[in-house]
Parts: sequence; structure tokens; C-alpha cells
Amino acid sequence: MENNTTATKEWANPTPAGLVALAVACFLFFALLTGRVEKSAMPILGSYLIGGFFIQFVVALLDLKGGNLSGGNTFLYFSAYFMLVSGAGMFLKYFVPGMDTRIDGWAWMVLALTLALWTPAFYKGPALLFGIVLGLNVALPCIVVSDLKLFAPEIGKIFGETAGYALLACGILGIYLAAALVLNGSYGKTVLPNPAPLYGRKKRKQ
Repeated sequence: MENNTTATKEWANPTPAGLVALAVACFLFFALLTGRVEKSAMPILGSYLIGGFFIQFVVALLDLKGGNLSGGNTFLYFSAYFMLVSGAGMFLKYFVPGMDTRIDGWAWMVLALTLALWTPAFYKGPALLFGIVLGLNVALPCIVVSDLKLFAPEIGKIFGETAGYALLACGILGIYLAAALVLNGSYGKTVLPNPAPLYGRKKRKQ
């Protein structure tokens, strides 16, 4: 009897697309937080963030389906809060002036604490990805302090700029890691170096 069963082809790794979306957001936040663009750019920034939501939401679902506990869950809440809510917030802040935006600081406080507590899980992942998470651990608390307006405006500006530069570093690492994953995966060999996880390196060297 002829077997007509067609082998199901596995989905490719969606992480590079999620990293590109993260890098775009990081670069745009860097430009805004460091004063390289005017606040009139906020609706455009919001549009890019909402676009990133769709990418990261799909990445999260596929990662979770593939059993990626830490990455899938992180992409999931990043897609909702870092992308969708932040994107919508940019429109609201621009078109509805006078709102008490300090409420953002309380939300980002939860996100910063969550990421900090989850960070050890990424120590077992690719070293570059762990570097991105470390950079976000610098940026998010600075955003919290800046949004809560705990200090004078000139001090808050310093925290905002610190967050901006940390996000720029995250974006650069994200672009490189995405390229390494795509090129190395396409050619089946190392085209761009992608350092192994820091976890267990001593054991592997012995």
C-alpha cells in the first residue's frame, strides 16, 4: 500500500526577526532619549513599535511552541508592553498633552524587576543574547527613574540618556546576533562568530 503521508517540515527559528524588531525599537528610543530627534517624532516611533509588536508576538508563539521557556515568555511580554503599549502610548502622549505620564514608571518597574529576576535563565543561552539582556537590565531601571520623575529634570535627563546608550548597545548586539543566526543557519557553518553560552565553559575546556 502506497504511503501518501507527507513529512511535516519544521518551522525555522524566528528569533532573528524578533531581534531585528528589538533593535529597531532600541535605536529609535536611543534617538528620542538622547535628544537626537524632537518629540514631534513620537507618532512615527509609535508606528514602528506597533509594527514590532506583530513580529515579536509571532516569535513568542513559535518559541513557546518549540519549548523555549525563557525566550518565548520574554518575547511575549515584550511584544505587549515594550512594543504595543509603548507604541500606543507615544500617540497618546503626543496628541493628548497634560497626562500624568508617571504611571509609565510603575509599569516599567514591574518589567525591570521581572527581567532582572529572569536574567540568570539567559546565562545558559548564547553569550550575545545574554549581553543584550544585561544591557536591558541597565536601560529599564533608568527608564523607571526617568518616568517616575524622582529627581530634578536635569538629573532625570541623565538617566534617560544612560538608558538610551544602553539600548543602543542592545540594538547593535541584536543586529549582529540576528545576522549570525541567519547566515550561519543558511550556510550550515560559522560565517559570523556566535559565542557559545558562558554557562559551562569551564567544564567544556577541561
